[in-house]
Amino acid sequence: MNNSTVLPKTMMAVVTRGNGGYDQLDYCEVAVPQIGEGEVLLRVLAAGVNNTEINTRLGWYSASVTKGTGSTSKDAPTEREDGGWNEKTPFPFIQGTDCCGEVVAVAAHEDQSLLGSRVLVRACMRPRGFGSMDNIWMGSDFDGAFAQYVKVPASEIFVVECDWSDAELATLPCAYGTAENMIHRAKIASGMTVLVAGASGGVGSAAVQLAKRRGASIVAIAGKSKHEKVLALGADSVLDRDDDPVQTLGKDAVDVVVDNVAGNRFPGMLDLLKRGGTYVSSGAIAGPMVELDMRTFYLKDLNLIGCTAWDEPVFPNLVSYVQRGEIRPLLEATYPLKDIVTAQKRFLEKHHVGKVVLIPPA
Repeated sequence: MNNSTVLPKTMMAVVTRGNGGYDQLDYCEVAVPQIGEGEVLLRVLAAGVNNTEINTRLGWYSASVTKGTGSTSKDAPTEREDGGWNEKTPFPFIQGTDCCGEVVAVAAHEDQSLLGSRVLVRACMRPRGFGSMDNIWMGSDFDGAFAQYVKVPASEIFVVECDWSDAELATLPCAYGTAENMIHRAKIASGMTVLVAGASGGVGSAAVQLAKRRGASIVAIAGKSKHEKVLALGADSVLDRDDDPVQTLGKDAVDVVVDNVAGNRFPGMLDLLKRGGTYVSSGAIAGPMVELDMRTFYLKDLNLIGCTAWDEPVFPNLVSYVQRGEIRPLLEATYPLKDIVTAQKRFLEKHHVGKVVLIPPA
């Protein structure tokens, strides 16, 4: 291992002890990770807050949970075998899916010129290569960025040269990577009409920008207080989330629906699609249990695409957009890492447009 600075032996981190409430978040002193072959050590400069960290702590991914994000099952909060993204969540561990960091140590046989570089981490990793859909996520399947230091595979860091602040860069990986993956899979292109549900959230606001970048016409759905901000992102029109989009737009009105809301509005989303249209999703904020009329699905020749594993071009493309100034950050607020409970509570209020970011101590 080579390093550019003398590294401490311990660091401050938020350790999530198990499924449950905010009491499971323990801001404490732990050992600095030791890197092995093929790894680098990052000093975390900023770490974004996402639904997934909260959902993993609550065990929301368990099949026993049928309500929207932020909900738990009726069972007492225990370590559910199916409560995480993949296998059982590795409690106790450090969450944090979004990371902007500085490379401070590099394993032998890796590129030593990376030392001192400011990088983003591709949070969704494909351990069997891009020919397999198997995927693991930093901060969900192994220790993440809610700490002063984090170790990651050297293959998963991307140097970013731009004028964005550390906190602004930390808004990108999970939300923008997820949105770009959906847009890539749905093959959104110039001339298409795209409906983005939940357009004021992290993924939704990213999807508005990224779909507009490809030349699509955007119809967004957001709360009335957020319409002006969503229009400023590039939406061509905005519907209120209490409106009936089918009544407003009519059936067969859009080519693609980007929907991380789901819930009881799901049937209408399929009605909105033109014949041969595409519904793409990577979440279910309003609830995972939906009603599907199979006749709508097959008689309209619809494509339903679920997205978790990021395709190979997604993250490199995203970094290139940033470096060419084609998208802009949406930073709502920053908090010290020790104030994670306050930050997650503000995040769950859903009054913001963009991302909440945590800053570890220097």
